[in-house]
Amino acid sequence: MLVAASALALLGACSKPEEKTEDIRPVRAIQLVGSDVDVNAEFSGEVRARVESRLGFRVGGKIVSRKVDVGTLVRKGQVLMQLDPQDLQLSQAQALANLRAAETNRDLAKADLKRYQELVSKSFVSQSVLDAKDSTFKAAQASVDAAQAGYRGQSNQAGYAALVADVDGVVTEVDAEIGQVVTAGTPVVHVAKSGEKEIVIGLPEDKVETLRRVQDVQVRLWADPKNTVAGKIREISPVADPSTRTYTVKVSIPDSWAEAKLGMTALVQFASKTPVPQIKVPLTALFYEKSATSVWVVEQGAVKLVPVTIGGVAGNDIVLAGGVKQGQTVVTAGVNLLKPGQKVKILGDDLPKAAK
Repeated sequence: MLVAASALALLGACSKPEEKTEDIRPVRAIQLVGSDVDVNAEFSGEVRARVESRLGFRVGGKIVSRKVDVGTLVRKGQVLMQLDPQDLQLSQAQALANLRAAETNRDLAKADLKRYQELVSKSFVSQSVLDAKDSTFKAAQASVDAAQAGYRGQSNQAGYAALVADVDGVVTEVDAEIGQVVTAGTPVVHVAKSGEKEIVIGLPEDKVETLRRVQDVQVRLWADPKNTVAGKIREISPVADPSTRTYTVKVSIPDSWAEAKLGMTALVQFASKTPVPQIKVPLTALFYEKSATSVWVVEQGAVKLVPVTIGGVAGNDIVLAGGVKQGQTVVTAGVNLLKPGQKVKILGDDLPKAAK
């Protein structure tokens, strides 16, 4: 027993006291940088004609000829397609026959009226008989007017057998072929009007109001990214597309930009600046305690809590209007695990900076 006690005493004398390890928290952080860039976003779209008509026949019938293909340049008044005009011509002939019959009845009534006027002047017939003949003549004249209107209408219908271009442009789509029977108003040819073009893009719902007020809009083609032109927002759809859930935006481009061909892919860049530089941090950098908003500032390897003033929201970031300044390092991840004076280690070899 004495030997065992001596051994334990010797081991206790040789052991060293346990060293306390310092608690160092790993965090992510950014260095604050002021920037005057308010909006900087880019979206891809398609070059389209500002006016594209979906043309269709004003009467129904069977297509007997097609005179254009996709890509054909057309002039105003040029025939694009032709319907079988036989039935329309027969209706026109019938209307003409009705007009001739009405004119014959009118001429007979006019001659009768003239004869009875002479008889009344000689007191051979009464005035009431003359009034009846006058009424017959007026009714016959009204029949002639109606027949003339019907004939003109049928003449127009016969002319509608030919589908003509109403503007100068290019054929972008053909929806019907020879032999197909179409009804009145069915689109058969799409014609894009020459001249004005625009870029059609889709904006997500969280960007519509932000980009609506942007004046600096630059457009460039994917096929020629070095050349840019100034664009202008012409129209923003008030309703989201049911398929993509984006809002259609049309951006006008200069008519002189000949390199922009219909159907090309274009890139539209929106940019705007603030009057004074702003400091922005991610939402994860904010620490809420007792109805106060603060951030953890790293100084000499330790953190301190600094109250800040929120100046607004910029996309996914928060604008800080006061409390911090450029060059300071702010923790962006792990803020709820820190305490004042806490030693921290910033993850990553290089300290990232806030996006300009």
